[in-house]
Amino acid sequence: MLQSHHPDDPSQDPPKAPVSPVYTGQPIVLIGLMGAGKSTVGRRLAARLQLPFVDADTEIESAAGMSITDIFERFGEAHFRDGERRVIARLIDGTPKVIATGGGAFINEETRALILDQALAIWLDADTAILADRVKRRDTRPLLRGKNPKAVLAELARVRNPIYALAPVRVPSHHAPHEHTVLQIMKALGL
Repeated sequence: MLQSHHPDDPSQDPPKAPVSPVYTGQPIVLIGLMGAGKSTVGRRLAARLQLPFVDADTEIESAAGMSITDIFERFGEAHFRDGERRVIARLIDGTPKVIATGGGAFINEETRALILDQALAIWLDADTAILADRVKRRDTRPLLRGKNPKAVLAELARVRNPIYALAPVRVPSHHAPHEHTVLQIMKALGL
């Protein structure tokens, strides 16, 4: 028995390939866990696209007049996240640029909604063993102070990765030159 195609019945449509986001000039926001390479890759991506680069953490420190570590120590994480939300809202102004965010920025519901609505979010996804290897080089991460980086990152990944997965673009970040990740982003954006 032959089945005919019914245009009014979407269940009869042939499966469609997923649509890749195409870069249309909106701000590009890099998200992911600490150590994923958001700042380093962001600088290189911005240079490749001939766009300005902004590191949200640097902007937060400038606005507060103190380091992120000092903000955490003096005022706590909630205060820091509120300032982070306000700074990111200021940075997402409709002009083309590449923005590197802190690892927790996209977890804030208000910040995430703004990024998803007015920018192109790209999740730099890396294995926690790679992240732990990268972050052990510096002692500037408040969430890791005096703790086992692998354990902290594994727990952060468990909680945050399902939220990062809401980003329309996911690019794996491996033990490879940063330029490799930049090229993977360019490919994902159809550039």
